[in-house]
Amino acid sequence: MNISEITHENHRRNALQRERERYDPITGEGCCGPRCRVTANEINDGDAMVPQSMVADPLYNTVASHADWVKLRCCHDFEYWAVKCVNIRDKLTGRTVPFRLNYPQRRIAAMLAADRLANRPLRLILLKARQWGGSTLVQMYMAWIQTCLRRNWHSVICAHQKDTSANIRGMYDSMLANYPEEYWQGDEKPRFCCFQNTRDIRVIAGRDCRVTLATSVSPEAIRGSDIAMAHLSEVAFWVDTPHRTAESVIRAICGSVAMTPLSLVVMESTANGYGNYFHDEWLRAVSGESDKRAVFVPWYEIEIYRLPVSDDEVERLWESFDEYEHALWDKGLTLEQIKWYHMKRKEYPSLNMMHSEYPSDDKEAFVSTILNVFSLDNIEEMRKDCREGVVGDVVGDAPSGEMSMSNVRFLPDGKGEMEVWKQPELTGIENRYMAVVDVGGVSANSDFSVISVFDRAPANPHHKMEVVAQWRGHIDMDLLLWKAAAVATYYDNALLVIESNSLETSNVAPIELIADAYPNLYRRIDKSTVNQAISFRYGFHTNRETKPKAIAMLVAAVREHSYCERSKIACVEMATYSHLRNGGFGAPVGYHDDVLITRAIALFVNLELYSIDLDSPSEGPINPQYIF
Repeated sequence: MNISEITHENHRRNALQRERERYDPITGEGCCGPRCRVTANEINDGDAMVPQSMVADPLYNTVASHADWVKLRCCHDFEYWAVKCVNIRDKLTGRTVPFRLNYPQRRIAAMLAADRLANRPLRLILLKARQWGGSTLVQMYMAWIQTCLRRNWHSVICAHQKDTSANIRGMYDSMLANYPEEYWQGDEKPRFCCFQNTRDIRVIAGRDCRVTLATSVSPEAIRGSDIAMAHLSEVAFWVDTPHRTAESVIRAICGSVAMTPLSLVVMESTANGYGNYFHDEWLRAVSGESDKRAVFVPWYEIEIYRLPVSDDEVERLWESFDEYEHALWDKGLTLEQIKWYHMKRKEYPSLNMMHSEYPSDDKEAFVSTILNVFSLDNIEEMRKDCREGVVGDVVGDAPSGEMSMSNVRFLPDGKGEMEVWKQPELTGIENRYMAVVDVGGVSANSDFSVISVFDRAPANPHHKMEVVAQWRGHIDMDLLLWKAAAVATYYDNALLVIESNSLETSNVAPIELIADAYPNLYRRIDKSTVNQAISFRYGFHTNRETKPKAIAMLVAAVREHSYCERSKIACVEMATYSHLRNGGFGAPVGYHDDVLITRAIALFVNLELYSIDLDSPSEGPINPQYIF
């Protein structure tokens, strides 16, 4: 496009945008839901488009005063109620103004209205970006239901911190304190009252609706509550504790909310990395597997994020845009929006930080919260191969000792810690299978121990290595070694590669514990004997030399899709694996990389196996060029 065409197209986009954003909640222009026109008379607000449900209401023909008209319309029209009965603090001016919904708020209100009119339960998961009023919209929608539509309709506000929950309920306090009494539909004056001398529960006077305050780490106030609505705020920041997880708290709350019309659950948060409960629930909602609608508001939907552009500056502005900003134009944004973005980016040292504050899509919102080692696009490609395996456990005739490798079999039971995607094939190919062990801890809060099994057959560089089984859990070190030997035995006496760092510093379970019973163990040259007769040590040692090489191999394998991944857990760990401030990389606090490490070690060792003669019976699978 030449500059003249760009200018013309920008005028067209601005005209469409102005048309889309025309809005008047009094006249009904731009409001959601099916509407019909009413003409002005002595009791209404004048010519307006009102909800069809209002006109169909039996009370419609009995209204005799303007106040009764307003109250009836408030019962059918959330947007009208908001501007007539609710005052909020404007974040730009600091003034108290009527609550006139902005465009993103109207979009979400339309979703809620569609479900409400269809008598469906109201369920949303809201991914927030910056402060455009998402929490305000949710809380006021709940307030509308409690003040106009239902009595004895109790709600809960639960956030990660007490202050956040209190701030959300503070909107409610302010709304009731400034509610026009002539439009109030309660038996007493609008206000909050204490409920049975409790600190965290308030009752709306005259409506008998309770509003309970709680936090994710202290949800006791919710226990036994009769809840019809739940506002769950900043869920991505809810911290798991030894006694409860974010998932368990949310399931307990949501389990108390019946699946009935006008029941409401909204889970909202800003992004806080990949792999946590909020991210998992977001992905479920996006894929249509959840009961919740997924809602994301990009920065460019917010009206204040624009700067004026004259026709004379179009050419200069266009030439100043980079590739990303030109992509925003291709997405359909106006020059006014892109100019604002262009100027705002100068406040941030990196595009990633700008994405964190002002994401254009949900992927940017999650990606920007971490400094990824792996490309998320590449991970998404690998995720397509992931699927549910058969869950159970590999067992022998005993949990430890040589008998653990006797009569080895897989027992599916749905509750085991092993997932199998492909059973072993006994083809006689030496080291067709490789089992890699990452040693974790025993307690539930420690890192997981992982035994991953890879199919290398046929053993040549043209075959795509495939994950065929995975054990993941917490177990004593000595029992882990015997479990690994049993798994390796089951998979045709697989080459057993054990990450030895923690074992070499522990006297509890050295790898030699199983060496006589299971001889097909990975060995490396003992660096201390380089100038003497060569000797070997069991296990793979992760250090400053091997870890960067192994991770680099995994990054390349994910990029090139050169091995077949089956585990969704592996994809989550890759998505959260981050560059650290000290120049290294690892899992952020609260995340894991145990499964990922087994992939990196497997690729590293697989390269060694390709570079030596697999039929050599003498020294086993080692490569002398790697001396650690």
